[in-house]
Amino acid sequence: MGKRVFMRIAYDGTNYCGWQVQINGITVEEIINRELSRLLNEEIAVIGASRTDSGVHALANVAVFDTESRIPAEKMSFALNQRLPDDIRIQESFEVPADFHPRYTGSKKTYEYKILNRRLPIPTERLYSYFVYMPLDVEKMKQAAEYIVGEHDFKSFCSNRTQVENTVRTVYELNVFKENDMIHIVITGNGFLYNMVRIIVGTLVKVGLGVYPPEHVKEIIEAKNRDVAGPKAPAEGLTLIKIQYEELGEY
Repeated sequence: MGKRVFMRIAYDGTNYCGWQVQINGITVEEIINRELSRLLNEEIAVIGASRTDSGVHALANVAVFDTESRIPAEKMSFALNQRLPDDIRIQESFEVPADFHPRYTGSKKTYEYKILNRRLPIPTERLYSYFVYMPLDVEKMKQAAEYIVGEHDFKSFCSNRTQVENTVRTVYELNVFKENDMIHIVITGNGFLYNMVRIIVGTLVKVGLGVYPPEHVKEIIEAKNRDVAGPKAPAEGLTLIKIQYEELGEY
């Protein structure tokens, strides 16, 4: 009797071409598929919740897979972690209903973006934050962030390469705060378009630099045109913090 196993996965994205299997480089999904298949002695292809880009990190991405294995689902994380490289770790594993799908089940995703804002860079932060040496006005960035909260058509904040037809998403929270020299941007929504968080961050940086007034963000949203928003912020500052599922009672 087969079962569907749910996993929460943390990884340092520095050495990977993102999550999704592709032909031009090694990915997190590829490594997990390979090691699960070897562990369980059957061909495994996981279904991931979020296809993070090259260089993006995760504390709790989600994937499921089906197996005939008799290993208890909650023990899968320990067995698999013994085989994975040090920059990928399964945080927990458990059984879910056979029809549970990590992308099509109602969820809230939370990302954090970190900006190191000081005159000179810190080498130990270079893989996990975006270094900006010009002073950023955090209060103006907070004001701009308020326009992004709510249900909007986020076409302006979406890469032109996206293939989705519906670009309407809901942002539940968008918090901007500074601790010492690090600015944290934490965003929670019901889903995000391709590069959406990084383009929002790039736009907030323009506000912080005084290039745009905070209220200009409202005009950017209304334009529904990628060309009017700010640049895409670098991948290394972005981490997928958590994904919560209503079906699992996590809201």
